[in-house]
Parts: sequence; C-alpha cells; structure tokens
Amino acid sequence: MNAGASVRTRDRPPRDTIVAAATPPGRGGIAIVRLSGPAVPAIAETLLGATPSPRRATRASFGNLDDGIALYFPAPHSYTGEHVLELHGHGGPVIVEALIARAVSLARAVRTPVSSRSAPT
Repeated sequence: MNAGASVRTRDRPPRDTIVAAATPPGRGGIAIVRLSGPAVPAIAETLLGATPSPRRATRASFGNLDDGIALYFPAPHSYTGEHVLELHGHGGPVIVEALIARAVSLARAVRTPVSSRSAPT
C-alpha cells in the first residue's frame, strides 16, 4: 500500500466520498473513475441524469464531459460497503481529470466531505 493511502473497511461508518482514477494514466484507451461514499447517489443523479440500475453496465453520458459505461453498486452490497459508482470512459488524461473535478464539485454541492486521490503511478 502507498504511503498516505487510507484503509476503508465495512466496519467503519462512511465519513466522506472519495473519487479517484482506478486505472493508471496513459496505459489504455479506456479509463475508470471510481467514486465511493454517501454522496454517490446524488452525484449520479446530477452527472448522469439518473442513478443506474444496480450492478448493470449502463451506457451513459457524463454530462458534457464524455460518454461511456456507468456501473452502480448500492451500499451495503459493494466491495467497500458504501455506495460505489464506476465511470468507464475514454482514457485521455484531460477527460479523467475533468471527471474527477466534476465529481468533487458535485460532492461538495451536496454538502458531503470529499477527498480526491490519484491512482498510484
């Protein structure tokens, strides 16, 4: 584990919403941005226009930023035990950073603490 990375467990109550690139930069044509935490449903509603059906790959428009596939895993039935949203879009670094910035902005708008981490390089 990288220094500074936090460990999140199912036993710990959710405190914030985290947003991070889940794929390494510059490695492929598709990138995944993953969100986890209590603000995920509200972020999905605003960014995608609706919360995707649980555990089903859904074609979605990520606002005016990109189009791709969205996957939603509602709490407590996700790997983290929290609400999780994965956005699978084009792998360009500008798009990935724009998606992360938009998600952070939306999380702040719903008054939920947010942190942003980049994937390890």
